[in-house]
This record gives sequence, structure tokens and C-alpha cells, in this order.
Amino acid sequence: MGLTCFFLCCRIFIKLPPAMPYIKPSQKNLPFSALLDLKSQKCGLRHTVFSVSGNEYCGEWQDNKKHGKGTQVWRKCGAIYNGEWKFGKRDGYGTYSILLPGKKEYERKYCGRWKNGKKHGYGTYFYSNSEVYEGGWSEDHRSGWGRMYYQNGDMYEGEWLKDKNHGQGIIRFANGNWYEGAWQDGKKNGNGRFCYSDKGQLYEGFWVDGVAKCGTLSDFGRDEAPTPTKYPIPQIHLVDMQLVLREAQSAYLCHYS
Repeated sequence: MGLTCFFLCCRIFIKLPPAMPYIKPSQKNLPFSALLDLKSQKCGLRHTVFSVSGNEYCGEWQDNKKHGKGTQVWRKCGAIYNGEWKFGKRDGYGTYSILLPGKKEYERKYCGRWKNGKKHGYGTYFYSNSEVYEGGWSEDHRSGWGRMYYQNGDMYEGEWLKDKNHGQGIIRFANGNWYEGAWQDGKKNGNGRFCYSDKGQLYEGFWVDGVAKCGTLSDFGRDEAPTPTKYPIPQIHLVDMQLVLREAQSAYLCHYS
């Protein structure tokens, strides 16, 4: 009983130190430059922000960078981008347009995917009203599968690498001729077929740097061709096929023996 009373007395008469009050830091104590920086930090949806150069942006922000959806206008070069942004760069889906000379209208140039400020993914680029590319992009270059409509009426469909036909593809010319086969650095390279629809002939063979090196030429739809050759290609028949094979094998063995 005595110990109990002793602990109760200690609990009553021991004076505890007062709790420290929570003091909220006041922005009034911050330097003027720090206050100005806080006020200028942009986050969320904001009204149009003008830059010193005259450019303007209206849209979403995060950590003082364009992030989300927004529209950027470049006054000096006469261009506008409307679409998605990621940490200050065009990223996602968006449309890039340029101002027409002497007019107040914008003409669409590119519509598609972006990554890190560059055309990347699937998109369509309008070189002119009659020259259009639609397909894959990689860091501002046509890469992957794509279709290109040229101003002269030609059309290429196939693989691309750094703005050049590269891989497998087919090009259809305005006069009806077409080539289907391998490409490298924008030129016909490898096995391919070239159809001369105007003459009704088909060439099948091997190409190097756009030049046909070896192959066979045969009549192909000669009766429907608008301007066929004067004489058809004669059919060649081997008199003794086995003899030809033996001579070829003999020549091969002599060369490598």
C-alpha cells in the first residue's frame, strides 16, 4: 500500500516539460528569389504560357515541364504541335502542322506517334498533297514496314531502314510495271522479279545495286500488253540435258580441284 501511494505521488507532482509546438514554416521568411521560383513552378493544367521568343504553350504541366496533353506554337518557324507530352518532349500521339506561306492557315505535315521528341512508331507524313508516307518510324526516320506514294504516281510498299527501301518490298510504277524482291540502301539488291507490263515480259534473277546481273526473261501476258515486242522470246529446249549437267559438273570439279 505504501509503495502504491509513493508512485501515485511521484506521478502527480513530477512536472513534465511542455510539448514543443509545431511551427509551420512561413513563406514570408524565404528569400525573394525562392518565392519567385515557387510561384513560377508549373504543375497541372495551366493557361497559355508565353516565352521570351514569342512561342506559346497551353496545356498540362508536371514539375515545371510540359507533361500530358497540350498545344505548342512556334511563332518564328510557323509551326504548331497538338498532342501528348512527356517531361518536356513530344511523346505519345500528336499532330505537327506548319503555317502556309502568306496565309493564316496551318497545313498538317505529320500525324502519328512520337517518342522523346522524335517521330517514332506508326504515323503518316505528308510531303505534299500527292506524296505521302504511312508506316513505321524510328527516331525521325522511316523504318520498318511502310507504304510510300510518290508524286509521279509510283508506289512502294515494304520494308524501310533509315529512310531507304531495305528488305523485302514491291514497287509499282505509274506505267504499270512493277518490281518485287529484295532491297538494300534504296536499291534493288538480291533476288527479285521485274514485270514489264507494257511489253508483256517478266525478268527473274539477281540484282546488284539496282542493276540486273543474271536471270531469265520470258513472255508474260504478251497478248494483253499494250506495246509488246515485235517478236516473242523463242522457247529454248535442251537437246541432251544430262550432257549439259555432266559438262557443268566437270567444269566445276576442274575449277576447284
